Amino acid sequence: MTNTMRVLTGAVAMLAAGAMLAPTVSRAQGAPQVVTLMKVDQATLATGYRTSKVVGSSVVNEANETVGTVDDLIVTPSDQVPFAVLSVGGFLGMGTHYVVVPASALSVVDKHMMLRGATKDSLKALPSFQYAN
Repeated sequence: MTNTMRVLTGAVAMLAAGAMLAPTVSRAQGAPQVVTLMKVDQATLATGYRTSKVVGSSVVNEANETVGTVDDLIVTPSDQVPFAVLSVGGFLGMGTHYVVVPASALSVVDKHMMLRGATKDSLKALPSFQYAN
């Protein structure tokens, strides 16, 4: 085999290998993803409340009257602020009125979720919330 034929054979082999890799390379498109990490104070985090413990909790006012129940916690993509969905009134899921309050409005007092200044009537007067399908 002459030197020219070896170079030509090598070039053809490289082109064939490049052609086989080309579809793989063309699938990897788009901007690279960047994730920003931050330090979390583990001691502070340990004093928080898990959603699994908050959802389903009764909500009371300063007079220790039950005014509702935490039905859900929602974080919106744009605000990234948690909101609490409260169920007010109703019995066994019938006639329940859902309202939304900022999660920051709730505080934990004596292991109870408290919404200061709330009554069943004041919560029922808030606009009704409906979950998206």
